[in-house]
This record gives sequence, structure tokens and C-alpha cells, in this order.
Amino acid sequence: MIPTFFGITIVTFALINMAPGGPIEQKLQAIRFGSGGGGGGSTGSSVGNRGDSAVNEEVIEALKKQYGFDKPLHVRYLIWLKNLSRLDFGESFTYQEPVTDVIISKFPVSLTFGLTSLFLTYLICIPLGVSKATKAGGIYDRLTTFGLNLTYSIPPLILGIFLIVVVAGKWNLAPLGGFQSDDYESLSTWARFTDRLHHMILPLLCYMIGGFTELSTLMRNSMLDVIKSDYVRTARAKGLSERKVIFKHALRNALIPIATGLGGFFGVFLAGSLIIEQIFNLDGIGLLGYQSIMSRDYNVIMGLTFMSSMVLMLGRIFSDVIYVMVDPRIDFK
Repeated sequence: MIPTFFGITIVTFALINMAPGGPIEQKLQAIRFGSGGGGGGSTGSSVGNRGDSAVNEEVIEALKKQYGFDKPLHVRYLIWLKNLSRLDFGESFTYQEPVTDVIISKFPVSLTFGLTSLFLTYLICIPLGVSKATKAGGIYDRLTTFGLNLTYSIPPLILGIFLIVVVAGKWNLAPLGGFQSDDYESLSTWARFTDRLHHMILPLLCYMIGGFTELSTLMRNSMLDVIKSDYVRTARAKGLSERKVIFKHALRNALIPIATGLGGFFGVFLAGSLIIEQIFNLDGIGLLGYQSIMSRDYNVIMGLTFMSSMVLMLGRIFSDVIYVMVDPRIDFK
């Protein structure tokens, strides 16, 4: 884990610092635009340009010191690691707030959609995959396979635009966007719940549509392999009901490949989709990451990189633990 963490952070830190258009360049551009509105003759302009270049040198040095760019790249990275030991990611150049506060402020949207989509995906796809496996080759299996492949072929961008234009705009069945209504704070507890649910329906469809096909197909194929096993045939030969054979003997082993994806449980804390958040006007982690990259907000980028890498690595460990719980034959000793 430690080499992986250092590899991710070093590469990210180097790339964002070598990219053009950093905060100093953006600040200087804003200063030039702010002072470029005055008029004057050609002689005055010439003198002004010489004065600007002299001032700019002083301004550049001051900005470098302010943003910490007066030190070499490797020294800045070591300073970042030192501050990281105190969980201090610095201050956002854009929001002028601590990076931790900026990221935490985006959690409600991403966490809500991440947890809900993860729960609903597994809740629907596991039973669907089991039923498809038990009826493999039949009409039900073919129809559901066709439907899943159809939904998988629809890009979330196109689906989001369709839902906004038709379902929300033309039919007025859902809000056009946002995470809650304007009068959310004045609503009762139940009304708040229904209001959030009303706003979540369309974005959730876009979040989940791609994962349905992958997880359902994986569950179906895994269950088919297990059903063909000798111990399943033996259980049937003993006269056990088909329901008991499937859910007591076959399901647990069929869940082993599915357990890999459960590591994504940790990823829901930083879940975010730039396209979906842009379409539905959701202020989440995905949009924050995109805006930070475009504005070269290095501290926010590194904060998101650190959290994402730690979450993904913890997810891998969690997947290994789930493997052991599902299949006692697996031992990492």
C-alpha cells in the first residue's frame, strides 16, 4: 500500500505542477485585465509598459512566495507530506477555505448517490442474476439479456439529456435538477425525505444504468458455473428442494466473484460523475475535481488524490476480507 500511495501522489504532484496555467499565471492575468482598462497616449503606454514589467517582477516574486512556488518541486512535495501527517491539505486557491472543509461540503451529494446506487445495484442485480441462471436459455433469460444489453448501450450523457428534456421538462414528472427544493429547510421530516427522493430519481437512473448489466451478467455466469458443480447435483439427488439447493448451497459460492466489487463500498464516499453532476446541477465531488483541475487548485487536487487513493486501497483490503468470509477455503496466512 505504501509504495502505491507514494507512486500515485508523486506522479500527480509532478503533473499538476508542470502543467501550464497555474495559480500564479491566472493571478497575473487577472491583475493585467484589471489594470488594462485605462486609456492614454502612445508615450504614456510605453512608460506604463516599462512600469508594468518592473511591477510584475515584484508581483511574481510575491505570488511565488505566497503560493509556495519559491521552492524546488521536490521540496514542495516533502512539505506537502509533512503537512499531510497533520491532515493539513492547505487552503484552496479558489474557495479561500481549508481544503478539508471544501471537500467535506461536497460529501452530502456524492455520499447520498454513492450509497444509494451501490445498495440498489446489488439489491436488484444479485436476485436478477440468480433468476437468469436458473432459467438459462429460456424466454425470460433472453428478454432480460436483451433489456440489459440495451440499457448498457445507452451513454449516461444521452440518457441524462433525455430525462431532463422529456421526463422533467415535457412531462414534468421530476425536477429539472438540483439536490433539494428551495423551501427544503421549512419542510417536515417526511416532506424532506420525499423531496430528496424526488430529486434523486433521474440522476440515480444515470448513475446505475451501466452497472446493472455488468453485475447481473457476472452473477448469472457465476451461478451457472456453481450449478454445474458435483455437490449441487448431489444436493438435488438427495431430494432437496430447488430453492434450498440454490439459496443454501449454490448462492454462497456464486457470490465469490461478486465480492470483488464490494470493495467499492469505500468508493461511495468519493463517488462522483462529472457528466451527471453537470447535467442535473449537482454540486458533488466529481464537479469539484473537474473545477479544481481547470482552475489549477493544486491543494484541492492533491487532497482529492490522497483521499481517493486511500479509499481505493482500503477497498482492496475490504474485498480480501469479504473473500475470506464468503469462502473459508481462502486463507491469506
